[in-house]
Amino acid sequence: MASNDRARLLALLVDRSYAKRDVVLASGRRSDFFIDCKQAVLTAEGHALVGSVMLDALGALTPAPVAVAGVELGGCPLASAVALVSFQQGRPLDAIYVRKEAKEHGSARQLEGNTRLPPGSAVVILEDVVTTGGSTLKCAEKLRAAGYAISGVVALVDRSEGGRDAIEAAGLALVTCFTRNDFPH
Repeated sequence: MASNDRARLLALLVDRSYAKRDVVLASGRRSDFFIDCKQAVLTAEGHALVGSVMLDALGALTPAPVAVAGVELGGCPLASAVALVSFQQGRPLDAIYVRKEAKEHGSARQLEGNTRLPPGSAVVILEDVVTTGGSTLKCAEKLRAAGYAISGVVALVDRSEGGRDAIEAAGLALVTCFTRNDFPH
């Protein structure tokens, strides 16, 4: 089933999320293609598929996580999808949302969904797209500051533009579901 899910998810990403065009990325770099994974992931089918595919991918990381963390905004639906599918498969993982900035009101939290997760718990970071690795590394810092261990990172798409090197140089394993080479050139 996982290989069928993977193939269908890629088709959905190509159809809904990928565009061959000039774009300025969050890193400030220019690119000749754009991929907005949310356009595929936020469909009902995409949500189910990404949960299945990413849950399968994180099985390669140790220690086994008790939670998955997504960076706002693109990583949050990934964390929710993986948490849901993990529960359905009888191996539940909680979801954590990592805010770019702490709330300035109410709880003033930087992290959401972690209040019952004990310090030292293993967490996997989920990313929609890795370019330079900058947002992933900031997320790792926030999770570590909260006392969690990082099992690694699972990215839906690696743009193959240096992010893997940066993430691995920081001592984090990176598993990717798709790379730039899986999309039209």
